[in-house]
Amino acid sequence: MSEQVVIVTGALTGIGRATSEAFARKGARLIISGRDEVKGKAFEKELQTNGGEAVFIRADVRNDDDVKNLIDQAVAKYGRVDIAVNNVGTEGKPGPLTDQTAETYAATFDTNVLGTVLSLKHELRIMTAQKSGSIINISSTYGRQGAPGASLYVASKHAVEGLTKAAALEGAAANVRVNVVAPGATDTGMLDRFTGTDEVKQWLTSQVPAKRLATTQEIANAVVFLASDEASFITGASLAVDGGKLAQ
Repeated sequence: MSEQVVIVTGALTGIGRATSEAFARKGARLIISGRDEVKGKAFEKELQTNGGEAVFIRADVRNDDDVKNLIDQAVAKYGRVDIAVNNVGTEGKPGPLTDQTAETYAATFDTNVLGTVLSLKHELRIMTAQKSGSIINISSTYGRQGAPGASLYVASKHAVEGLTKAAALEGAAANVRVNVVAPGATDTGMLDRFTGTDEVKQWLTSQVPAKRLATTQEIANAVVFLASDEASFITGASLAVDGGKLAQ
């Protein structure tokens, strides 16, 4: 994976940050992206200080021009894009379906679904032309099962799973692989916001057969594997990293 060109969206926190660090350790040429210019430049410097090659490019994946610019700048700098990790996501507004509104729907779907659509659109534009590439979307095990109080998040992650399969079929003939990693309960700021209290977080942890939360590094390891040549005949797949939750 040394010197491969890797784009990670939502790279500044949680799974995206751990994934960026994992690719940096593999010697990748990293394009890290997010909406916070100050935090992005700080993370860029941190990766470089630790020996990685990294460039921060600000982008809001809900904006078509931003995503186009992100991909085009990567190509202008390195001539290609080998791997893209579409990690941007939001939990939206937790609560009963009867409390949801057009505004909460848009806030969740614009980030989780439209952001994935636009990212795939521009990544496939480059990768199909170069006849190679690997794209990893980040979903959730909630994209494969229901969850009370998380209706819009669940629906948006179902959409990401479906988009992955459709994109995989479109890219396969051009040697472009598209897969999805579906994390279970993972120790992130998003989980803290979603659970709200330590008691709820502990209860959620108790429902995992492994009796613990995933670390962001464990999710990153799965992403790196699916992006690698070791997974060269895997496309359109959803890899659950969930401590056995879906096996119940």
